[in-house]
Amino acid sequence: MRIHVTYTGGTIGMVESDEGLVIGADMRGWLFRILSEGNEERSDEVTFTELDPLIDSANATPESWQQIIDDLREHRESADAFVVLHGTDTMGYTTAAMSYALTEFGKPVIFTGAQHPLGRIESDATANVTGALNAALSGRARGVNLFFGHHLFAGNRVTKTSSWAFEGFDSPITGPVAQSGTPWHWRDIDRTGRGWANPKPYRRHDVAVIDMVPGITATRFAAMASPQPEAVIIRAYGVGNVPSEEEGLTGAIAGLLDDQVPVVITSQCEQAEVLLGRYETGDAIARAGACSSADMTFEAVYAKTVFLLSQGLRGKELSDWMTVPIAGELTPGVA
Repeated sequence: MRIHVTYTGGTIGMVESDEGLVIGADMRGWLFRILSEGNEERSDEVTFTELDPLIDSANATPESWQQIIDDLREHRESADAFVVLHGTDTMGYTTAAMSYALTEFGKPVIFTGAQHPLGRIESDATANVTGALNAALSGRARGVNLFFGHHLFAGNRVTKTSSWAFEGFDSPITGPVAQSGTPWHWRDIDRTGRGWANPKPYRRHDVAVIDMVPGITATRFAAMASPQPEAVIIRAYGVGNVPSEEEGLTGAIAGLLDDQVPVVITSQCEQAEVLLGRYETGDAIARAGACSSADMTFEAVYAKTVFLLSQGLRGKELSDWMTVPIAGELTPGVA
């Protein structure tokens, strides 16, 4: 099986400097040493791209997502599976974004990274990269995935849960697709969706993300949504509740919707199903036209909003698509 590796940057390839960790390791040399030590013939079946510029994933943008997509598509015909080395901070956003844009790709893509740089003796880099390669070679991986800490996750169902633990990611709704071991243990995860043929490239869009907190005022909410963005994501409580007794707050949300600005309600809980209208505190914004994010992770919601905006969707059309699975990012019927 032919594998193409795309290196984007991140902690895995960093070295110490006077300003802290910076990108500087010889990723290509390190990777091919691992491959040759395990099987000399295997290294002949692996190609490698180093993106320019390499970045700390904290600096990732939708244009960074598109750069990865372009590299994957460039090598689609010459490889059977793909591994992407990526920083951990925004890897969950990137894997969700990839899932929407690559529904027609037809070949497995496995993302991974590390909590420690590859040059440290305590690093998890080797375990994660070899795990991602094994997932790619398994013949069982489908779509876009993230391998980390001995687990393989669906790329649009995963969230980063720890800045330090080797088990740094989790999939709170569906659980992992597989756990590495002897042998690997695989699970069936529903990853069906409508797909998206010939998607337009990702572009940066003005999406406001606003958290509900005790004591938030309508004035503060309005200020956070000004100048008026292209879409608003509200990280609400529980199943999608907002402070309904806070004077003017639901009116401020309704005002955005009246101006055809889509408002997407997600939850501050990692394990949640957004059910607008189940409580009085969510009913008013539901009647005003706010849309549910169902049981998507926040990363999947944000990436999907940017994806739909990049496809030219606005207003109600965008809102309607939020509860339609494109690549298995949500459970049908949960909204």
